[in-house]
Amino acid sequence: MLSDRFRAAAEAGDHAALVEALAPDVVFCSPIVFKPYQGRDAVAPILAAVAEVFEQFRYVDQLEGEGSAALIFKARAGDRELDGLDHLRFGEDGLVSQLTVMVRPLSAALALAEIMRAKLEAVEA
Repeated sequence: MLSDRFRAAAEAGDHAALVEALAPDVVFCSPIVFKPYQGRDAVAPILAAVAEVFEQFRYVDQLEGEGSAALIFKARAGDRELDGLDHLRFGEDGLVSQLTVMVRPLSAALALAEIMRAKLEAVEA
């Protein structure tokens, strides 16, 4: 399946392999920020921060179609349990050309936003 490479890297916590699964011009649509991030260099630090923030991360389902996949996950962010979905679109080269992440419930998304904001500000400082 197209998503196996991305999924294996995420589950193993292998940041380098996860970034290598992304197209150089990948578009990342965050559950927190309205404007998409563009390019591997912009997305890589976000995925690194997410890997630190999400605890007990695990995929619980995988749906695959032609050129796209949905990986459903469960995790913790701080004291919040959350459900999420990684929607992947693939280019002809098999790399992820678009990654859209959705998270629920709202209380978990808000907690995630606060934690990620602090984490990314620390990286930029």
